[in-house]
Amino acid sequence: MLRRIISGGQTGVDRGALDAALELGFPCGGACPAGRIAEDGRVPDRYPLFELKSMSYRSRTLRNVADSDGTVILHFGELEGGTATTRDLCTQLGKPAKLINGAELGAEPAAAAVLEFVAKHRIAVLNVAGPRASRMPQAHAYTYAVIRNVLMRSA
Repeated sequence: MLRRIISGGQTGVDRGALDAALELGFPCGGACPAGRIAEDGRVPDRYPLFELKSMSYRSRTLRNVADSDGTVILHFGELEGGTATTRDLCTQLGKPAKLINGAELGAEPAAAAVLEFVAKHRIAVLNVAGPRASRMPQAHAYTYAVIRNVLMRSA
């Protein structure tokens, strides 16, 4: 049974997931780089993240993959940058991952796919990852809708 959502606090997918959890009072958190760095400056304090000693985005991604039971990667087309790194780290650590292409799947069917993934792999701590806002401006709104739907349906 899903008990916690984690992400790294970057703009886009990460904050979309955290915003949905926070709005619904669902436990959330995750690791972020030292200084709470993000593409828009500093990850706001309202996100309950713990800072790593490293400023590396890769270290943050590795920690969140390792600390979760599985990862949902919400993307829009080809995987690139940190999104591709997340997939690769899931493979390296033997952690289940579910890729959902938001360019092909609406929020409700995506939420159903997440719930199926959570049930199949008995995921209690779900890492949510994907592109930042500068790469995919619709990432926040899409992720917010997907994760909100997941949390409302799993309650």
